[in-house]
Amino acid sequence: MSCRRDHNSTMAESTTLDSLLEMGFDRNRAEKAVAHTGNQGIERAMDWLMEHENDPDINEPYVPPAGNTLGTTEEQSQSPTETPESTEVAEQMGDAKSPMTEEERMEQVKRLEELMKARQEERRERERKEEIEREKQRRKQGQELLQVKQKLQDDEMKKLADQRRKEKMEDKLAKQRVKEKIARDREERARKFGGGSASTGLSSPPSEAPLQSPPEDQGPPPAKKDYDDCRIQVRLLDGSTLSTVFKAHEPLAAVRVYIQMNGENGQDFNLITPYPRRVYTDLDMEKPLCELGLVPSAVLVVTKK
Repeated sequence: MSCRRDHNSTMAESTTLDSLLEMGFDRNRAEKAVAHTGNQGIERAMDWLMEHENDPDINEPYVPPAGNTLGTTEEQSQSPTETPESTEVAEQMGDAKSPMTEEERMEQVKRLEELMKARQEERRERERKEEIEREKQRRKQGQELLQVKQKLQDDEMKKLADQRRKEKMEDKLAKQRVKEKIARDREERARKFGGGSASTGLSSPPSEAPLQSPPEDQGPPPAKKDYDDCRIQVRLLDGSTLSTVFKAHEPLAAVRVYIQMNGENGQDFNLITPYPRRVYTDLDMEKPLCELGLVPSAVLVVTKK
């Protein structure tokens, strides 16, 4: 009975192996498929071939374990669980099965080929869907990365814009404070010098008689009494010039602020007159232009400190 089982197993193996060879599979691949599936049928062997077609050793000859031949391992693993009844049924079916005709064999090969094509198509479709899903994940990750980068750039730009607005506001406030100080200084100078000239005018009538003396006995009047305006021309460090008109009683500090706002922004400098040469100090900045001899016009030169 055992010999008959071995004979039937060998015939089944030969049928599966021959079918695989007729379908165009390499012998080494076919033998491995039959051995690794335990000779459980052509469909299992085909499934194994499609799953392992990319194995690096798929084309190497199959070497069965020592003491085993093709299909022996599966038979040994199943033989302890076989019952006399199942063995007898298998023997009867093996005896009753007659060899297939050429037409039946070709029909079986054709059916198996169609089955293999269907399995391959299913596999390609599954791989295509997996590739599409991977591509979706890759694009999603790329979009998320771009969004993170864009957010960082937006935050940085917003931070820079806020900083620039803050700096502009501080500059504006600083200039406003300077302008207010200049305006206060002008008002204070106007009150101070205006009051002095008014009092002089009130006390001058008794001295009108000497004014009627011959012109040759009276010297020229001071310039500060004859001019209300003063034209100042400034030569900057880069050689360019600025020119504007100030009140004769404005302090020299007003000229300095004008230069800072229109020419030498952020640089420290001195003011001098070339002829006669004079370097104006910080104390001179509080003196009016008429007192410094810059009326009715003067040229100031900007030099580095």
